[in-house]
Amino acid sequence: MKPHEQTSPAPAGAPQIELRMLDPRLLDWGMPAYHSPMAAAIDLRACLDSSLSLPPGAAPVLVSAGIALHIADPGLAALILPRSGLGHRKGLVLGNLVGLIDPDYTGPILVSAWNRAAPGSAPIVIEPGERFAQLMFVPVLRPAFTVVRDFTAPTARGTQGFGSTGS
Repeated sequence: MKPHEQTSPAPAGAPQIELRMLDPRLLDWGMPAYHSPMAAAIDLRACLDSSLSLPPGAAPVLVSAGIALHIADPGLAALILPRSGLGHRKGLVLGNLVGLIDPDYTGPILVSAWNRAAPGSAPIVIEPGERFAQLMFVPVLRPAFTVVRDFTAPTARGTQGFGSTGS
């Protein structure tokens, strides 16, 4: 892939994100891409030199996605999420549940992988090049705060907390 080459066609007006390939094996395995016309996230591949075995309950392991991003827009951020099937079928989750990529972070994308399966279950094995996580871009709102003694308008719920809405 050449510098300034797009990995996929983008809709008109789509934000432009710079993607730096850090692991050349992605050219063979597949660059991060949307895998259906309406996919909300791109799949990330595990840039590993060999199979990674994650025993149940062991400490999370950082896995490189082989890329770096420069979002450069304070109105955007990226979230790293687990792939649904791997979480459901194998018990693979992210060590921090959701990863946040700030628009000014330009370092390597690392994914914290953890096996939440019950003790005694089989380890989860992640293979080099396997699609194991996903990255979704989201808008960011940065409100201005006004310090008040009391809120200007009451709500029906008020200060009622956990379980107060009937569930």
